[in-house]
Amino acid sequence: MLDMRFIRNHKDEVAENLRNRNIELDLEALLTADELARKTQTELDEVRRRRNEVANAMKSAKSQEERTPLIEEGRTLKEKESELDKVYQEAESNRKALQSVVPNMTHPDSPTGKDDTENVELRRNKEPAKFDFEPKDHVDLMEALDLVDFEGGARVAGQKFYYLKNEAVLLEMALLQFGARILQEEGFTLIMTPDLAKQEILQGVGFSPRGESTQIYNIEDSDLSLVATAEITLGGLHAGQVLEAEQLPLMYAGISHCFRTEAGSAGRESRGLYRVHQFTKLEMFAFVKPEDSAAMHERFVGIEERIYKELDIPFRVVDICTGDLGGPAYRKYDLEAWMPGRDRWGEITSTSNCTDYQARRLDIRYKEKGTKGTQLVHMLNGTAIAISRALIAIIENGQQADGSIRLPKVLGIADIPAR
Repeated sequence: MLDMRFIRNHKDEVAENLRNRNIELDLEALLTADELARKTQTELDEVRRRRNEVANAMKSAKSQEERTPLIEEGRTLKEKESELDKVYQEAESNRKALQSVVPNMTHPDSPTGKDDTENVELRRNKEPAKFDFEPKDHVDLMEALDLVDFEGGARVAGQKFYYLKNEAVLLEMALLQFGARILQEEGFTLIMTPDLAKQEILQGVGFSPRGESTQIYNIEDSDLSLVATAEITLGGLHAGQVLEAEQLPLMYAGISHCFRTEAGSAGRESRGLYRVHQFTKLEMFAFVKPEDSAAMHERFVGIEERIYKELDIPFRVVDICTGDLGGPAYRKYDLEAWMPGRDRWGEITSTSNCTDYQARRLDIRYKEKGTKGTQLVHMLNGTAIAISRALIAIIENGQQADGSIRLPKVLGIADIPAR
């Protein structure tokens, strides 16, 4: 979250950022709650200080005559402390609830816009292929080649679940191996993360585990939830820790299943594998010094580009506008692949620089050698390969006139023959 002192001292900039991000928040209510909480905390501290003085005086009192007024004052102070604490707890709870809605500030170069239609294309890799036949979408292609079973998935787990079959299983494993090798070469530590996380970790990373707008599956009678991305489990890995500056940057490549309710998604855009409740993902994550986060962000998008260039997929890099940014992101880039079945670009990766927004919630700091103080780290995340979206891009762009699928040579597996 944003530092409350920053919000107080940069009220106008925060208000403008809220408008640019299309977030409705009563900023005055937040500042009022903050002022009340700070004022009441000061009064509480003074009452508690005086209570300690009275308690010490009681110990040294030599007669009942000396103790009687102290007893009365102690009783009065106790009642006042209780009243003030109630006011403080209410004001602090209100402040935290409102403060948690305030998004990160936005990079000055991020385009200002209301939604994803105003994202800005930065560059492209390859132009979309021109087929000399009518291209199909991945659903028709995969079902014809017995690569997926959506009906079976629906019977067993419900709509938007599926079974991958035959060569599609080998393709998923090959993609994970391919991506993991690249990230290992780039200096990342490979990790298979838990598929569950505590509610405090989800909230710290910036996900809403409860409530109407959540995209998270919760475990009943538990504070655990299924993770929507390894960003959650990787981001929480060092929660509450003070790292040594010499350790940074810490770069992790996490493999996990991802579970998303996808509430409200429907229609042609969510057909097939584009929006599903479960998929596998290889995620990049980094903890860095503040002065290094901008360069690390560019490195992340460069790695994403390397992966999809080697997979020979037409894609473009998009700078995400203010109205399409998630709350924790200071700046975000997406890679969008050309998807012939949709006849449009579709997101396949994203990478965000979240600066110290998540670190403040999770209390992740670092310490320079020879100094007493600590600083918040900067945290970045980026998709290396989201299997479901990668399958769409590879299968649709690799389709041949005879119904076979040409696969990227770098994966080291045979093309999928026509049936």
